Amino acid sequence: MKDRADRLAEAWGELVATARRTVTDGLVVGTSGNVSCRIKDLVLVTPSGVPYDRLGPGDTTAVDLEGRQIIGTLRPTSELPMHLAVYRNTTATAVVHTHAPYATAVSALVPELPPVHYMTAALGGPVRVAPYALYGSAELAANMLAALRDRTGCLLQNHGTLTHGDSLGQALDRTAQLEWMCRVWLTASSVPGHAPSLLSTEQLDAAAAQLRDYGRQG
Repeated sequence: MKDRADRLAEAWGELVATARRTVTDGLVVGTSGNVSCRIKDLVLVTPSGVPYDRLGPGDTTAVDLEGRQIIGTLRPTSELPMHLAVYRNTTATAVVHTHAPYATAVSALVPELPPVHYMTAALGGPVRVAPYALYGSAELAANMLAALRDRTGCLLQNHGTLTHGDSLGQALDRTAQLEWMCRVWLTASSVPGHAPSLLSTEQLDAAAAQLRDYGRQG
């Protein structure tokens, strides 16, 4: 059985690998965006201003649910209020925040991503845009939390995305799906003389029901 130190080391390794994926997948540039995961009352989070490729086992950064630093000397991400708001108000154990380009573009155009694809249902329904507020602020965290109601992802106006899940892999996958849907909508809506067809509430409900069994074996 793994002891606490081993579990934390494994979780930190997965968190750093996920953060690096956000860069290689084109979801962030430089040190923008941030990733966290929750282990009971401890939140492991990427530090502020440190390139992900420079992070190693000795850079583990963790806070409690009140934001007090428990592990490490590097300063936690400036977006810590958003991460903590998710953990205090949902059952999520992982959060991914990015500045994904297509999603950020959509966030500057509409108050909600139009349901252009059935994967909208995988995020709980049409993805809302949280009104703009200064990054790192309590106001932004509150706006995000409202936009996340009954959803597992949202857009942040003129800023980016935030998704959560039961694992880092699930949260990252939801971010990728959201970015892809934003790209599809932007592409379809850019064709002169045409407007994208959108899915109805009934169609999304049917997709949601089918997605519950997706990937199950036996």
